[in-house]
Amino acid sequence: MFGTVVVGVGIAGLARIRDLMNPMPSSPSEHLKLFGFVSRRSFGNINEAKQISLEDALRSKEIQAAFISTENRSHEETIRMFLEAGKHVLVEYPMALSAKAAHELWEMAEQKDKVLHVEHIELLTEEYKQLKKEVAGKDLVKGTLHFTGHVLDENKTGFPAFSGIARLTWLIDLFGDLTVTSATREKQKDKNYSRMTVHFQTANK
Repeated sequence: MFGTVVVGVGIAGLARIRDLMNPMPSSPSEHLKLFGFVSRRSFGNINEAKQISLEDALRSKEIQAAFISTENRSHEETIRMFLEAGKHVLVEYPMALSAKAAHELWEMAEQKDKVLHVEHIELLTEEYKQLKKEVAGKDLVKGTLHFTGHVLDENKTGFPAFSGIARLTWLIDLFGDLTVTSATREKQKDKNYSRMTVHFQTANK
């Protein structure tokens, strides 16, 4: 069995805990054992998983891998700590707030001989797979991707482009490399409203 810990108990972290506690039969998850979860908030237990301190998770010889499901801004620091402690790391997308930091982390993982895996779960959904089938072999002439959500704390999630970067990855996966041609941002503080509009071009314009 491969010992694991979940760091962060938001929507993604709770899903990780649920799936590790009840793995699908004959799936690789059956070989993973959840030793606990780490959170700044005090929970005690969640679904029979016990809360442990970050220090205990880093020191434990029984824990070989960490699943990081915290806010974007803390990903880089948390990855570094677990790699330094000699653990494999799986982190929710995006891995860091800059490409430079991401490359440094991959180099660090390579030096430590550890796996650093970034998971973009949306690309594995049936809806996305169907979308990919529908656009296969077609030329993109023009298109719009529009999505909404609540206003996020920029101190935790980073600049608004990072709140939507998961969706931008859809476009790159579907249509190849993109170039930003313009970007604007509108804010209405009195209405707690913010909108970012970005225009891209594909490689063939």
